[in-house]
This record gives sequence, C-alpha cells and structure tokens, in this order.
Amino acid sequence: MKISTDYDKDKLNTFLQAHNKSHFMQSFEWAKVKGNWKHEFVVAYDDKDQIIGAMLVLIRKMPLFNYTLMYAPRGPVCDIYDEEVFSGLINKVKELAKKYKAYTLKLDTDVLATDEKFAEIAKKCGFSMPKKSKNFEGIQPRFVFRINNIKGKTEDELLSSFEQKTRYNIRLASKKGVTTKIGSREDLKAFHKIMLETGVRDGFVIRSLEYFEKMYDEMAPDHLRLYMAYLDNEPIAGTIAILYGDKCWYLYGASSNQHRNYMPNYLLQWEMIKWALESGCNVYDFRGVSGDLNKDNHLYGLYRFKKGFSGDFTEFIGEMDLVFKPFARFVLEKGGALYKNIRRIIFVKKNS
Repeated sequence: MKISTDYDKDKLNTFLQAHNKSHFMQSFEWAKVKGNWKHEFVVAYDDKDQIIGAMLVLIRKMPLFNYTLMYAPRGPVCDIYDEEVFSGLINKVKELAKKYKAYTLKLDTDVLATDEKFAEIAKKCGFSMPKKSKNFEGIQPRFVFRINNIKGKTEDELLSSFEQKTRYNIRLASKKGVTTKIGSREDLKAFHKIMLETGVRDGFVIRSLEYFEKMYDEMAPDHLRLYMAYLDNEPIAGTIAILYGDKCWYLYGASSNQHRNYMPNYLLQWEMIKWALESGCNVYDFRGVSGDLNKDNHLYGLYRFKKGFSGDFTEFIGEMDLVFKPFARFVLEKGGALYKNIRRIIFVKKNS
C-alpha cells in the first residue's frame, strides 16, 4: 500500500463519488468553496496503484497564533474498518501536521455513535473520543435525521411513509397557493434576505451572500440546487440542497416571518426529496437536530418538523481530536468558543 498527496484528479473524483462513504464535504468542489482554507488530499493506493482511500484535509491559520487547525469534514472516504488504510491516511496527515504547524486534527466521520469497532481503531491512531453532547457543540451536527434506503421507491411510497400531519402540511401549502421553483444564482439575494430574517428570529449567525454565491458557483447545477417558495409571486421561503454520490443533504433553510402558517418549508422539503429520488440517491439527510428531545428544549420544534418525514434519528460518533499541541488547543478552542458566542449576540442585536 502507498500513501501520497499526489493523485490524478479525474480518478480521485470518480472514487470520491462512487464510494459508499462519499460525502460532499470530501469533494473537490467543497475544497473550492472553502477557498479561504488551504487543503491537501491524502490518497491511499493498493499494490495495483488503484485508489482505496482518500481524505480531504482543510487547513486554517489561527488568528494571533502561529498554529493551524487541520479538519477533515466527514472524512475519510475508505473502508473505515480497514485499519491499515485508515491508519496509513492518518499517519500521512501527521507528517503534514509538522509542515503546517497544526495543533490538532479534527475528524467527524460519518459513523454511528454505537460503532465500537471504529472507535477502537481511531483510539489506536491517537484520537481522543468526544464528550457527550446534546445540541450543536461541534463543527458538524452530531445528531441528524435521515431517510435511508430510498433508492427504487416511488414518490407515492415515500409520501405514504410520512406522518399524517406532514402529508397534510405538504398538501396544505399547495392548496394555499404556495408555489416552488428551482432558483437561479440571482435568486440567492432573495434567499439571503430571508435567511437574515431567520437568523435574527432563531438567534444564529448566518453566512454572507458572497459565501452562498461561491457555493453556487462551485457546486451548481450538478451538486447544488436552490429551491424557492412563493406566495403571490413574493418569496417566502428557500432551501439549499446538496447532492453528491448516493446522498442528498438539506443544507440550509430560511423562512419569512410572514406566511409561515402556509407551510412552505414542508413543500420545499418534498421537492428536495423528489430530487434525491429521481437522481437515484439512497439517503436523504435532513442534517442537524438537537439530541435533547425534551419538549421544553427551544430546539424541539426543529426535531418535530424533521421527525414528521419518518426518517431515522441518528447519532454520529462526534468530533474526535488528534492533538499535537495540547496547550495551544486549550487556549485556541476556549477563546474560539467565547468569540463565537459574542459574535452571535452582536449579530442578533445588530439585525433586530
């Protein structure tokens, strides 16, 4: 087996999309979206020079310090139980860590929290297991809803599997005159305006319009669609879906404070699910929910909305760390958490 940072782009791109661990965050397109990060692709080859594993590693210089953060979002793409391949990829990243003066490597592999076999392999490579968490403490959500095994199903079969109230709300939106369309790049302006409204309402910081435009430029139309919902020709909601390999993700959603009772988000979800179906996907991923299922939790409504589509409530293993500089990690991540909280408070006050 050989591990290298050299590769043929076409061959690697084909491997990344065909593998059952494919993920858009491990793609060439995502590396371009994250153009403010440096990146490396680490690739494993067998004795016949065929690709058997790969990992996109994003590298970010930390402010005020001469250290970098290395992050492999939802990586690696390989047989995660092949210890030789997995450890080979990680050992190569350890070499890169010296080059880039990294203080840690973060890994949040698409693996269930109950997967003890993978956890043991990761521990052998030096990763510390994440602490228990319930909300959105990591870079990527630890808890998601997914509809699995949708390939080959009809729209009627899938629709009938939804909860009765969800089916009702999908039909209600149409009856109330809500229409949807696949948006263009120009429609991102309307989407971003609604996204700003949503961020203020729900208390989270949103990405800039330029970020969404960059994402659209790098991933549409093959891997990204913007869906917009209208009432009387006025935009009232929007979503962004990402399709890569055999999976489709609901990545961003926004809804106006007006006409939410017309249920546009239910109709938009159904349109995205239909795209996944017609594209031959096997998984539709609603992305993050809270792991705290107490009805008093302010995030419970998000869980209830996604639950209505009868997906599987899924807990991933979480964000693991391979720490190279323990003190630097402590200082940088404590300071980073404080910065994010202050930034969120300022954003909400500024835009309220």
